[in-house]
This record gives sequence, structure tokens and C-alpha cells, in this order.
Amino acid sequence: MSAGDLLNIAVVTISDTRSEETDESGSVLVSCLKEAGHHLQSKQIVKDDVYEIRSIVSALIAEPVVQAVLMTGGTGFTARDNTLVAIKPLLDTVIEGFGELFRQLSYEEIGTSTVQSRAFAGLSNGTILFCMPGSPGACRTGWYKIIAEQLDSNHKPCNFVDKLKFD
Repeated sequence: MSAGDLLNIAVVTISDTRSEETDESGSVLVSCLKEAGHHLQSKQIVKDDVYEIRSIVSALIAEPVVQAVLMTGGTGFTARDNTLVAIKPLLDTVIEGFGELFRQLSYEEIGTSTVQSRAFAGLSNGTILFCMPGSPGACRTGWYKIIAEQLDSNHKPCNFVDKLKFD
């Protein structure tokens, strides 16, 4: 792998109410990853159901060409916020620092409301997963202030690119 490698990234929106026409958060993530030169491998909207989420994301983790999955939605505290429950068992390694940093940055934008965010990230089968709240602002914060640099092999002193699978 050489410096500056671009990644195949899947975007998954978790929502019971969004459609392709109303999925602003998923659209933000697609725009961000394309702007950075990465390849959009797939984009899907899945109902906020533990087993539907787990099924879709398991398939992406197993896909040899997918290096990253960006998820938006389902990270709050309502009965229908199931992203954490669905994804955590699939992770080989939890990246605690992502959620911690995301909430710190988010605090600067939305104040103490950030305590209701269960944003998190992890690695599974050489695929990195980032799970963010379902707002366009949260997706921009996650991408521009954390994810973009961590998916750039030129970012020093470290990034996640050398931990990802490449076929």
C-alpha cells in the first residue's frame, strides 16, 4: 500500500423514516468521502432494527473490497436507537477515542446535549466502522474533525489506513 491510498467506503443510514430523498445525513457523508477522493462502494438506508442493521453491516464487513463503513442514526437513547446494540458485538476492537473526541467536539457545537450521543467506532475484519448521530451537523463534525484525517494514509503520526484490509 502506498501513501495516499483511497478507500472503498459504504454509507449506511439507520432510520425508520428517511428515504433517499430525505436522507440529508447520508448525503453529507457521501459528499464528504467523494470530496476526499474516496470511492462510494454502496449507500443504503436500513430500518432501526437490531437484526436488520446487523445483517447489512455484517455483509459489508465480510465484503473483501470494503475498507470503511460510515453509519448515521440510531445512536441516541430512544427505544428505536439500536445502532450500538446491533454493531458492538460485531467489533473485534472498539475505538474508545472516537466517541470521546466526537462528544468533546460536539460539546463545542451543541453544549451538554452531546451527552445523549452514543457515537462510537471500531474495527472488524479489517474494516473500520464509524457510527454517528443522524443529523447532518453531526456527520460533518465526525467527518471533517476526525474521520477524514484518520482515513488518510498521509496523516501523521498515525491513522487507521494501515490496519484496513486491501485485496
